[in-house]
This record gives sequence, structure tokens and C-alpha cells, in this order.
Amino acid sequence: AALMGVSTHFVKQGVGRERPNGNGENSFPSGHTASAFMAAEFLHQEYKDVNPWIGYAGYFVATATGTLRMYNNKHWFSDVVAGAGFGIASTKIAYLIYPYMKQVFNKKKDSKFTIMPYYQPGASGIMLSGRL
Repeated sequence: AALMGVSTHFVKQGVGRERPNGNGENSFPSGHTASAFMAAEFLHQEYKDVNPWIGYAGYFVATATGTLRMYNNKHWFSDVVAGAGFGIASTKIAYLIYPYMKQVFNKKKDSKFTIMPYYQPGASGIMLSGRL
């Protein structure tokens, strides 16, 4: 989700394409469609061996999302196609890099302390947690 969100955000800002309804210049690519296809590809990857219909249902909903974005005059066809590509690609990339990230973060450490970022409405920061 982070890959998809960051990539679509920066492309939207860089391209600055006007929406069909004239309400903003952040049409390309469709973020809603990207999110829907990201989830559909995730369902496909996780459940393709269990029940392929789960993945097909995800793609059906994602296609409906893109179609409705065009029907409601929020996006052009190319915005929706690009959004689908961003969504599918971000999930594929996540599955490729996950094993390497898992190796980095699962190494045993002798430290008894953890530093982690946090966010809540109105506040954000870094938290230190540990045991003696």
C-alpha cells in the first residue's frame, strides 16, 4: 500500500492532468483504481491456489471501481488504466522485496530496546520501548 500510495501521489503531482469534470489537476493516475487493483492482485496472490474465484471477484470489483470513476466523470480512461497498472505493479513489487525485508528485520538482536515512530491525530513522534 505504501508503494502504491507514494508512487501515485508523486505522479499525480508531477503530471498535473485536469479531471474530466474540471475539479482539480490530479487526475492521472486514478488512486481509487490503483487501490482497488492493488487489493485485487493481493487477493489473487494469496488465494490463487485455494480458490481462484476469490481473485476473480477482486478483479471484478476493481474493474467496477475504475468503470465507476469514469462514469462519474472523475477520470479519463487512461487514468484508470494507469491506476490499474500502478496497483498491480505495487503488489508484485511488494511480493518481490518482502523476503529481503523479512531477512533484515527478523535478525536476532541483543538489544532490549526498540525505537519506533508513532502517529495519532494531532501528535507524532518517536517512541522508545524497552525492558530491563
